[in-house]
Amino acid sequence: MSTLSFVIITPARNEEAFIEKVINSMIAQTLLPLKWVIVSDGSIDRTDEIVKNYLSRYQWIELLRMPEHRDRQFAAKVQCFNAGLEKVKTLPYHIIGNLDADITFPPDYFEFLISKFSEQPDLGVGGTPFVEDSKQVYDYKYTNIEHVSGACQLFRRECFQDIGGYKPIQGGGIDWVAVTTARMKGWKTKTFTEKVCFHHRRIGTGNNSRISSIFRQGKKDYFLGGHPLWQVLRSVYQMSRSPYIIGGLLLLAGYSWAFLRRVERPIPLELMRFHRNEQMVRLKTFFSMKSKVT
Repeated sequence: MSTLSFVIITPARNEEAFIEKVINSMIAQTLLPLKWVIVSDGSIDRTDEIVKNYLSRYQWIELLRMPEHRDRQFAAKVQCFNAGLEKVKTLPYHIIGNLDADITFPPDYFEFLISKFSEQPDLGVGGTPFVEDSKQVYDYKYTNIEHVSGACQLFRRECFQDIGGYKPIQGGGIDWVAVTTARMKGWKTKTFTEKVCFHHRRIGTGNNSRISSIFRQGKKDYFLGGHPLWQVLRSVYQMSRSPYIIGGLLLLAGYSWAFLRRVERPIPLELMRFHRNEQMVRLKTFFSMKSKVT
């Protein structure tokens, strides 16, 4: 079985604290990409300087700079990714990856993931869990293993074309929309738990405190079409995790605020219906298993 070729794109904004760690992880890989495009999103720190130190030694790494802007923007991530996509569109790759600029991973990380695409022709999106502060974020008793974290998402080329690429959504959820749309179109998506990557900035807090990011997540759950019943139960579960009680209340408050304000949903009705159906199926499966245990 021949090895599938792949390319990686990394949008990066003011990542001087982490970007060299990511580079060192990548150059240590047992399987290297055809091209890795690091797209500096108007960085005003030493991000560009650090990347430039590696360009002459590793010609498969390319730096692309975007215009400056004041803050982190979710839609800007898509613009950066698309700019990187232009740099690789003529290459004969099979897999395209979106890699965050603040994660690290073991030397066989990409070899492992690419092998999964080789073994499973219907696999459209693949990735692994991420770890923060030595604790796994996802608990797969409650989290869909078919979701693939945006920390590192690999797409089969045909799948990425089928979903129309990443959609620029100002409020976030770009990675989620891509993976869920892939499933809606019949592709298999999966998080492979045999490996992990290490996320060095707590997810969802690039511009926010932990408290405000939870409230914002609740708002995002609404405008991405989450079912109200699912949100109530998710909020109850969140109460058992740090920050205890208040986290769940904030999650529900964010969803309720967006509902009362009738915040516009930036996703197609077809995708919202598909998403809600998945949530209800998972709830039925969960409570069915609970009843069998008791």
